[in-house]
Amino acid sequence: MNTYFVAFWNLENLFAPEGFPDREPWIAEAVGRDLAGWTEALFARKIDRLALGIKSMNGNAGPDLLGVCEVENRFVLDRLTQALNSMLPARRYGVIHADATRDKRGIDTAFLFDANRLSTNPEEVFSHFVMRRTGTRDITQATFKTSSQHEFVALSNHWPSRSGGHHTQSQGFRMTAGETLGYWHERIREVKGDNTAVIAMGDFNDEPADPSLTVHANSSRERDDIENARSARFYNLAWNYLRQDAETVSGERRTLYGTLYYKGNANIFDQLLVSRAFLRGAGPFRVREQTARIETLPAMVADSKNEGPIRFGLPKGDPAENVNTNGFSDHFPVSVTIEVDEPTG
Repeated sequence: MNTYFVAFWNLENLFAPEGFPDREPWIAEAVGRDLAGWTEALFARKIDRLALGIKSMNGNAGPDLLGVCEVENRFVLDRLTQALNSMLPARRYGVIHADATRDKRGIDTAFLFDANRLSTNPEEVFSHFVMRRTGTRDITQATFKTSSQHEFVALSNHWPSRSGGHHTQSQGFRMTAGETLGYWHERIREVKGDNTAVIAMGDFNDEPADPSLTVHANSSRERDDIENARSARFYNLAWNYLRQDAETVSGERRTLYGTLYYKGNANIFDQLLVSRAFLRGAGPFRVREQTARIETLPAMVADSKNEGPIRFGLPKGDPAENVNTNGFSDHFPVSVTIEVDEPTG
């Protein structure tokens, strides 16, 4: 039996420094004010803080697979993996990134993976367009193989935000994203077989019980329903980390109710969904659902109950006011361990 540690993290506006020469002009125009004062030194500090947070996972060994979102381009991902590979010499992190987003700020979804433990086929990397009338983030899909060549498919998501109101203007956009995820889950099964192991991870900008996830992405908290389902359905592991306890930066203990906090309210937007093949069937994979959790390195957790994760921020012309160089992201990472029937190694 072998185990693989899988995680997801919204990296909060991981942009290259102000004046980055290869930045698309339309992105420079869209985010220019936010990046005023985003120096190489601040960018490097942000990379170091994210790398520290990623390294802290899995008992300071780092994840085997990490889905990410809110990254500008391949450059920032390469810088992040360089920092990680320096911190974790036993790892050899690579990047899967399809620069095809239509998001209005040019932020992408991607994967970091340890090439010592997982392999990929570049011909099976896809960027799925989420159809809507304004710019949005695509869903990145990749196929991974374990050391014994057991195959699973992962999809990294960042669904449309709640800007304009949860129900009034934006809910339908996330329903569309849920339909897109559900559609490609079904296509994966048609091509690779009904017992294909599929894991969808992401910042869904909705709660586990919202229709975009339960109806449109076809996910559920009821494990037995998924185990017995014949259609493309997901088991939502987010229900396993409700009311999680965490240590704050000052050493105090408090209960977490979400993966991010907005105006004092907790939300569980960051979730991990697994297909039936991770629960039962003829395949080699099993999810250790009791390990599904919010990753809470004490340095990430604000002392105030209203703040949640300690964000890094963007300068917006005034780094002293808008950047916390001891911060990380406005989201906590989430993680889970999966088992694979193969020799340990």
